[in-house]
Amino acid sequence: MFAVIKTGGKQYVVKEGDVLSVEKLNAEAGQKLLFDQVLLLEDGEQTLIGTPILEKAVVKAEVVKNYKNDKILVFKKKRRKQYRRTRGHRQPLTEIRIEKIYPDKTAVPADELKIEIVKKLALEAAPAAAPVQKAKAPAKKEVPAEARPKAKVTPAAKPKARAAKAPAQTKHAKKPKTKTKKTAK
Repeated sequence: MFAVIKTGGKQYVVKEGDVLSVEKLNAEAGQKLLFDQVLLLEDGEQTLIGTPILEKAVVKAEVVKNYKNDKILVFKKKRRKQYRRTRGHRQPLTEIRIEKIYPDKTAVPADELKIEIVKKLALEAAPAAAPVQKAKAPAKKEVPAEARPKAKVTPAAKPKARAAKAPAQTKHAKKPKTKTKKTAK
């Protein structure tokens, strides 16, 4: 039996006993979790596909540890401008172990229904941002149309005819020889 769950904006194919790393969850090591966003469930005989999620299916998991992933270097450069920036980033992750896949919530033991559901954890980890009030700019005074300075209206300018230029000499073109004191002798 396997299932496809969604957490942290990503989808994972999981089986019982799998250990995988997901985006950081607000949970301590050893804590049990229920993933209720199950997209697909396959048990060998039948396949259940959610639209977009299966309402009754849940996946039970245990948090193994919270850790940071390897460092990723971000290097920016603009050639010939003496601009270089190097930044490092370590993504926080949570390692979980899949314990049980339940195709129906009614099959979940009553004591396990008290386990925190991952969707609630995600909402706690990213609280709703309070609306930011911008400082109001001072009001502009209305000037009546009669008091405004009038712009001068000029007829469209005609493009000027350009004088014909002599062809430009290239760098390697032969220059006409002129007489100098040495060659004049």
